[in-house]
Amino acid sequence: MTIPCYHVDTFAGEVFRGNPAAVCPLETWLPDATLQNIAAENNLSETAFFVARGHEFDLRWYTPTTEVDLCGHATLAAAFVLFAELGFDDTTIRFYSKSGGLDVTRTDELLTLNFPSRPALPTASSDALLRGLGAPPFEVLKARDYLAVFANELAVRSLKPDFAALRTLDTIGIIATAPGDDCDFVSRFFAPAAGINEDPVTGSAHCTLIPYWARRLGRTDLLARQISARGGELICRGAGDRVFIGGRATIYLRGEIEIPE
Repeated sequence: MTIPCYHVDTFAGEVFRGNPAAVCPLETWLPDATLQNIAAENNLSETAFFVARGHEFDLRWYTPTTEVDLCGHATLAAAFVLFAELGFDDTTIRFYSKSGGLDVTRTDELLTLNFPSRPALPTASSDALLRGLGAPPFEVLKARDYLAVFANELAVRSLKPDFAALRTLDTIGIIATAPGDDCDFVSRFFAPAAGINEDPVTGSAHCTLIPYWARRLGRTDLLARQISARGGELICRGAGDRVFIGGRATIYLRGEIEIPE
């Protein structure tokens, strides 16, 4: 069996930056174990699989070790493939996922995700979290992921996480954030329990980051940077129970996967 596979760099306008994702369009769903094996073989932070449902699409995401309930950059990558490679002729794509309906809208080169808001609530800081981050945040909150807030961008850049300690926490990921030097806020995202020590750019983390910073800064339109080694830029807006996350994407590779029948 031959499956198309696209490698897309997201939340950046050029290759070798942003977050790479693999995208595999399917005619019908393959067994879960096969999807997981493909994601492990791709060995990117996420592989997105989608199946057409008329003019809409069912969408799933896998890290190299597990299926996840929400992924921003691989959704952006899937939409980019549909728009740029497969000739999708409308301005908005509707995906159905484990997190409900997700729209992606195209405005010139900008693709904007319409995602659920996931506000974080204050929580106690555990020894494992402090040991894992290697530096004490001044505020800790929690939604799906921990949100560790630091005083400035340098503090987030300087973190040297203990991934073994972070792997013991009861969440998929840990977000570290602070006010940005040349943007509204910066972040890094660690998810060793999902097989990703540090994710280059994490759309789903901004479901929590946007409501936090919108409340703290008193406005809804925000510019964010994820300050991983590859780096990426996100154009953000809070809108009640939804968040809008905009970014660009570019194709790196077009290929085919051969798997046994």
